[in-house]
Amino acid sequence: MITFIKNILGMGPSTDWQELIGKGAQIVDVRTTAEYSSGHIRGSKNIPLQSLPAKLSGLRKDKPVITCCASGMRSASAKSILISAGFQEVHNGGSWSSLQNRIS
Repeated sequence: MITFIKNILGMGPSTDWQELIGKGAQIVDVRTTAEYSSGHIRGSKNIPLQSLPAKLSGLRKDKPVITCCASGMRSASAKSILISAGFQEVHNGGSWSSLQNRIS
């Protein structure tokens, strides 16, 4: 159970972010539109968390997905939503600013 919780929150095994980007990972920023417009990772998709279930068709299930937000809490929820919808490779990237530093 603890491993499951750690994986959902993005605290599981170390993730090779560069490898995911090389595999064509989709970065989904689940902050509000206003938060996203104040700064974001170039090339990321802004799908606010409350809109995510209705916008799943805009994401590819055959590519990895990295979720991010302001702190990592909403992105953890987004990861759960995506996994429940059948996405196989989903990673919680935590805060968008720290993710940006890890993939740059």
